[in-house]
Formats: sequence, structure tokens, C-alpha cells
Amino acid sequence: MGLFRSSELLGIAEETLEFVLEASRDAHPNEYMAFFQGTPAAQLDLDRSGTVITDVWVIPGTSSNSVSATVRENQIPAGGKAVGSVHSHPNGVLRPSDADLGTFHAGKVHVIVGAPYGRDDWRAFDRDGEPTELAVLEVPLPGDEAFFDFDQSDIDAELYDE
Repeated sequence: MGLFRSSELLGIAEETLEFVLEASRDAHPNEYMAFFQGTPAAQLDLDRSGTVITDVWVIPGTSSNSVSATVRENQIPAGGKAVGSVHSHPNGVLRPSDADLGTFHAGKVHVIVGAPYGRDDWRAFDRDGEPTELAVLEVPLPGDEAFFDFDQSDIDAELYDE
């Protein structure tokens, strides 16, 4: 049984897109590159089947400069499945180069983010490099609240529990 019940990609979580824009801005003038992972819509309390891009997976050893980014594919964990990829174009061009097309094999959607990395400075493409729609969805990211839902008493209990 696969990780996702439906192969339909519903969109990208708004917070995930904001993260990608900020990470691209922080990497400037170098390119930024990462992979997307998704969450089944049912886990996000959406009343449809499909997958929503919720996670950005940065691969250790990724190197970049102002004209390219290179992922060390041997650093991708075994069994790691991406629903797509994201990378930035510091020159602001929002279309894939021939080199980009060679990296579009992992997943269904590939996002290019361009300088100045504002809310409208990105485009989505399919694996053939054709423009495609990618909805931005207001959904809570999975696990966010539970991860930070602790206080000093929880820390003390963990440290001093017998």
C-alpha cells in the first residue's frame, strides 16, 4: 500500500509556500533547492481525497551557487518519496532551464521561486516543464501544535522522572 490514498495533488499549504519564499530569500544570491513531501488530505481534516504539500525536505550536502544547486542524491533517505521539488532562480526568471528539466523526475510538481521572492514570485510546473496550477491552501501543518505544546513542568518531569 502506498503512502498516499489518492494520487491527486490538491495544492500547497500556505505556510509551506511562505517557508520556501523565505528560505529562497535567505539563500540569495545563491540558489535554494529542496524537495516537497505531502500529507493526505484526510489527516488535515479536508473533506476530499488527495495530497497537500506540507513539508520541505532539505537534503544534507546540497550545494549551490548563483546559477545552480546540486543535490547529493545519495543523501536522500531510503524510501524517501517526494511529491515534487522546489528551487530558486536568483535572476528572477520563472521558467525552467534545460538543466532544471533534468531534475524534474521526482514527483508531480516542481516550483521555481524567483527574486525578489514575494508572494507572487513563483510558478509551478509539471515534470515535463509545462506550467501547471498549484492551489495555495490555508490548512494547519501537521504536528505543529503538538511539537511545541509543552512547558517547564513537562521538561522537569522528563529530566527528573525516576
